[in-house]
Amino acid sequence: MIDVPLDRFEELVSEALDTIPPGLAKVMDNVVVVVVDDPPEPGLLGLYTGIPLTERGDWYSGVLPDRIEIYRNPTLEICETPEEVVEEVRITVVHEIAHHFGIDDERLHELGW
Repeated sequence: MIDVPLDRFEELVSEALDTIPPGLAKVMDNVVVVVVDDPPEPGLLGLYTGIPLTERGDWYSGVLPDRIEIYRNPTLEICETPEEVVEEVRITVVHEIAHHFGIDDERLHELGW
């Protein structure tokens, strides 16, 4: 397992967020992205919890932000180099943001994610 300090891992997540095209980043709404050491269940690298943009209607107001968690320890466990960590963080961030836009796992896999 490679070691990446929490502050550096958080920077990697921030850098991955910076690669989101501005047009998409602009329409992201009421969502927070956080780094968490361990997932609630084994095997997760990230988790989106909330109401996807595609399911929001006129009723949507006054709700807590959606939450994207990126899990540090499982990511570090599957990576052997710093470059692999950067790439895995990027993939995980994109994957979870796609869920915010209403794209499910099946469609993500069809798209190569």
